[in-house]
Amino acid sequence: MAVTAAYVGGYWDISWHRSIGRDTFWSPPHMAIYACGVLAGLSSGYLILTTTFARNAPLRDVSVRMWGFVGPLGAFISAWGGVAMLVSAPFDDWWHNAYGLDVKIISPPHMVLAAGFFGIELGTVMLLLAFMNRSGDDARRPLQKLFLYVGGTVICESLLLKMEYIGRPHMHSALFYIAVALGTPAMLVGIAVASRQRWACTIMTAVYTAFGLAFLWILPLVPAQPKLGPVYQQVTHMIPWEFPLLVIVPALAIDLILQRASAWRPIVGGLVTGVVFLLSLIAVQWPFASFLMTPLARNWFFGTAYMDFSTPVDSYYARYEFFQHEPTPMQFWRGMLIAALITGLMTWLGLHAGRAMRKVRR
Repeated sequence: MAVTAAYVGGYWDISWHRSIGRDTFWSPPHMAIYACGVLAGLSSGYLILTTTFARNAPLRDVSVRMWGFVGPLGAFISAWGGVAMLVSAPFDDWWHNAYGLDVKIISPPHMVLAAGFFGIELGTVMLLLAFMNRSGDDARRPLQKLFLYVGGTVICESLLLKMEYIGRPHMHSALFYIAVALGTPAMLVGIAVASRQRWACTIMTAVYTAFGLAFLWILPLVPAQPKLGPVYQQVTHMIPWEFPLLVIVPALAIDLILQRASAWRPIVGGLVTGVVFLLSLIAVQWPFASFLMTPLARNWFFGTAYMDFSTPVDSYYARYEFFQHEPTPMQFWRGMLIAALITGLMTWLGLHAGRAMRKVRR
């Protein structure tokens, strides 16, 4: 519930800024975001305190000791994440008062908020891992489903933070593939290997796709109008982000490889998985990006006609044109080589992390 509130609130907050502009500390999206910190902090704190002070606490034998308190490792990580998220709230409010509307996702208060949210997700993953790795098959299945759902929210949040670099105008540049490659394959592979579920990557990216489509189709039904200037685009409803990336296709390819690569050396498995991930992403996203630039995609289903009020009419976004970050073919292919190396490294790290996560018991 906490991780869902944070992601929904974060996406909603971005839409609020794109549709209305400046908000208040008490805006509904902010309350949804900070509900995550409160829920995670209270639940983790309760788990730690009961394990520390209750007699015959059932989790005491599978807990760690920190600063005189006893509890599962995941609970300590989640508690830290909750505190970080709540600390970011007054920091973000001060930042807005000092510097005005922040038009960038990557700002100091937002990074503190993101660190807290990822801390809560990591703590939740560690808690579920410990329970899963200690459970039999019957008890493991529902935990596995919850584990992959949380993994899906990890992918959602990771790609949301990169939205300034993976928007439609950037999809024919090497920078786009570098941005997607940073972290995403490692998270997918690590959680998939740890879960021992045959279609784990596909399930996690399906969660990301379902959230993206729900936001794309539901938010425009909510009336809204700008309260800041200048207004370059007429807005009468909430503006969602774009159609979700087609990462479910390379995720399916990764699942097929992982089902056959259990005996491979990590370096071989990482390289093969990374190359397949990148090539399959290019194969589907490149032509799909070209389609999104056409009038056929300017409807409620694909949502490319939605633009926030601050989008200049002469921008690449408004003109439905690609922005070439790499001005020469040599620079483009060098960037694609960097994307391939990063993807291979990420999948290799994911394989190692996933195998290590299978041993988590506390």
